[in-house]
Amino acid sequence: MCTKEFVHRRFPFTRWLPQYNFSTLVQDMLAGLTVSLTLIPQSIAYAEIAGLQPQYGLFSSFMSCFVYIFLGSCKDITIGPTAMMGIMTNPFVVQNDNPDFAVLLCFLTGCVMVLVGLLRLGFLVEFISLPVTAGFISAAAITIASSQLKGLFGIKGSGHSFVESWANLFNNIQDTRLGDMTLGVCTILLLLIGRKLKDFDGGRKNSSAVHRLIGKMLWMISISRNSIVVIIGMILAYMFESKGFKPFKITGEIEEGLPPFGLPPFSTVSHNQTLNFDDMASTFGTSLFSIPFISFLETVATAKSFSTGKAVDASQELYALGFCNIMSSFVRSFPLSGSFSRTAVNNGSGVKTPLGGLITGAMVLMALGLLTSTFAYIPKATLAGVIISAVLSIVELEMVPLLWQTKRIDLIPMAVTFIACLGIGLDYGMLLGIGVNLVFILYSAARPEVQVRNLTIESRKVLLVIPEQGLVFPAAEYIRDAVFRSCLMTESNVIVVVEGSNIHQIDSTVAKNMTMLVNDLKIRNQKIVFWNWKHSAEVVCRGIDEKMSKYFSYEDSLESLLQEVATESWLAARDNNTNGTQKTFLNNESNV
Repeated sequence: MCTKEFVHRRFPFTRWLPQYNFSTLVQDMLAGLTVSLTLIPQSIAYAEIAGLQPQYGLFSSFMSCFVYIFLGSCKDITIGPTAMMGIMTNPFVVQNDNPDFAVLLCFLTGCVMVLVGLLRLGFLVEFISLPVTAGFISAAAITIASSQLKGLFGIKGSGHSFVESWANLFNNIQDTRLGDMTLGVCTILLLLIGRKLKDFDGGRKNSSAVHRLIGKMLWMISISRNSIVVIIGMILAYMFESKGFKPFKITGEIEEGLPPFGLPPFSTVSHNQTLNFDDMASTFGTSLFSIPFISFLETVATAKSFSTGKAVDASQELYALGFCNIMSSFVRSFPLSGSFSRTAVNNGSGVKTPLGGLITGAMVLMALGLLTSTFAYIPKATLAGVIISAVLSIVELEMVPLLWQTKRIDLIPMAVTFIACLGIGLDYGMLLGIGVNLVFILYSAARPEVQVRNLTIESRKVLLVIPEQGLVFPAAEYIRDAVFRSCLMTESNVIVVVEGSNIHQIDSTVAKNMTMLVNDLKIRNQKIVFWNWKHSAEVVCRGIDEKMSKYFSYEDSLESLLQEVATESWLAARDNNTNGTQKTFLNNESNV
């Protein structure tokens, strides 16, 4: 822990800070300012998803910017409130009608992440395959977009799951407010158009200065589109309300000032009952593990997308995300993760180091101190449009034809994850998808592919058996039966050669079954040789039966192997040779 490498790994700012200069500072300041224009309206919208008052979105947006400067290893990534974390926090806030549950959940999420990092269990994220991830992200995006239908149409009711949201829409469709629906649809259209503006090719080398300037302006408008539509919505709402009209549902009064700094709530009052820490923590259930897991997955996936060929230190990102959540809970935040959309803006703005988060956090603090009264006029339909346009872009439709062309069976875990997430919830849907994927892995391990070839080499008949992957205990009986059934279809003078170049290690169950296979063939007076297996496999088999070593051969070619086996006394000769070299072999294995 006292080495320079450890300090650089755990505190990545020590790498880039000594080379920091004024030019880098300017780039980081511009990027931080640009990200804040996206963060402020998004954070207010995500607080709405979480069932919290708008100011909680801003409370959740600044502390992580400061913490990540010191602990973050990726220059582009931004940690803060996201739609995913909002919708997974919502049930606890709504059921208990108390924001304290969101704050405590943020603190516990960070603690779980740091604990997982200390135990070095970050590798567990590798058990989530690409199809499962794609199914989960697509279902989450559709669920989040569905939860905003009531705001888009201006209807009453509740519901944040996919089924509840659409049921609420059909039950209250007659109460649709024309003003809200018009504003929401126009917001989505403007955001979709604004997203395309950044593709204007005005920055080519052969373009004129005017074209390059226009391209820069359009790019700036594109990345600021969320702030622009929110400002337009506020202006319209204020103008109509000043003339006595209220065509839009607005956000309403937002608590002014900075959040109090203090410990997260370890006790609270909910439905006129005083709850202690144990009572509050027990309400979270499996979400205490699924929310940190999904937050980490979302963050690492985002970091890898913008790593541009550099390795992502997943363990360090886990620590950074954990401490971002812990410290943010001291300023009344709900759970956080890496934001793909804001990371894309940060990357496109040319950020050089994580210090860009300093400007982003400062802008959020300024908004909390000076602009909260203005935010009261933000129409809910505008926020719904911002969220819907943001999340629909991450639905991975292109994954379906890709899997169809490559490995169609992968569509099953993707479909199961997608349908389960929509039907029974995101956390349980993810677990079910992982379970289905693990079943596929276990089946593959239990039923490995085995090639069986009947060969004739120099007038000698050979049954060549080649397992195409490693062997573990679920496959032990299957391999033994597969080889023995093949032998039953041959004559007893056919030599059985089990080629093991694809088998890197075996366990005691496989070794026991190989010993039983030798005994089965001995009854048939049929010769068997384990050819080109690793020495470690021979050691395991010899632990089951000391005589197994004589059945292993490491000849260079199949022809030379057959010449040795063809002699009638080959087993006796190998038995004597094995007894004489047993000690030497063990010493060599120990040295290796």
